[in-house]
Amino acid sequence: MSLVGLVVNPVAGRGRGRHAGRAVHDRLTGAGHAVRDLSGPTLAHSADRARAAVLAGLDALVVVGGDGMVHLGVGLVAGTTLPLGVVAVGTGNDAARALGLPRGDVRAATDVVDAALRASRTRTVDAARTGRPGAGAREWFLGVLSCGLDAAVNARANTLRRPQGNARYLAALVPELARFRPYGYRVRVDDVVWEQPGTLVAVANAPWFGGGLHVAPDARLDDGLLDVVLAGAFTRGGALGVFPRLYGGTHVRDGRVRVLRGRAVVVEPAPQHGPPPPPAFADGERIGPAPLAVECVPGAVHVLV
Repeated sequence: MSLVGLVVNPVAGRGRGRHAGRAVHDRLTGAGHAVRDLSGPTLAHSADRARAAVLAGLDALVVVGGDGMVHLGVGLVAGTTLPLGVVAVGTGNDAARALGLPRGDVRAATDVVDAALRASRTRTVDAARTGRPGAGAREWFLGVLSCGLDAAVNARANTLRRPQGNARYLAALVPELARFRPYGYRVRVDDVVWEQPGTLVAVANAPWFGGGLHVAPDARLDDGLLDVVLAGAFTRGGALGVFPRLYGGTHVRDGRVRVLRGRAVVVEPAPQHGPPPPPAFADGERIGPAPLAVECVPGAVHVLV
């Protein structure tokens, strides 16, 4: 019998999270596991409770929700041997997509967790951590950190109540395009420097972000490297035209898009080339403004698969 910590985002998947959390709890309990519900009234409270439980000796931590919950879970287990289970019931579910886990299917995802616990089966994947250059504090993420037009759209979408789901991002895109002009970037990837006006900088540990946008088609979760997608200066019309190509990953064929690979990345504003880029988001969660340092930590997370 395993002692499992469970953290649920009740509003994930347009309110499906609470029901999904009860179903996961009941199914794991019925399979013979001891389940400790660590969910709190806020995600910050849940994180505090989960952090204390991790130190108290859980056998696994299971998160129920979308990519924000995976972000929370990774922040708690990265650099430890505690395995992470994912029941993906959010609107984007990019982490589950990258891991090959069920999306939107509570029963199937919970059965994966149960079987993996019984077999002690995990997949070891890389994670990335980011923070101000030279600062000691670092925040972990699993997927993609981005600080470009998409981050501005993400920030605006978070202020909208309607429409729901991915349509909210499309609703936020129009006003952000209206005010867009290329940002000034200086990006160092290991020993290579890219400095110019740009539309998007995405530091990718995984291939997808934004609910299925294939921003870094060749990124892998277990290669010890970050794929850094650098989109040069697009006009408003050009940015609108390239956006649909992100779904198929064909944007990387555009001559204004470059992809670098490395272990360590620094993203800085370059005022001589344009306004500062918007505050960065990673796994859909706000990180903060540049300058930011990002490093890949190989094998930092063990996922129940």
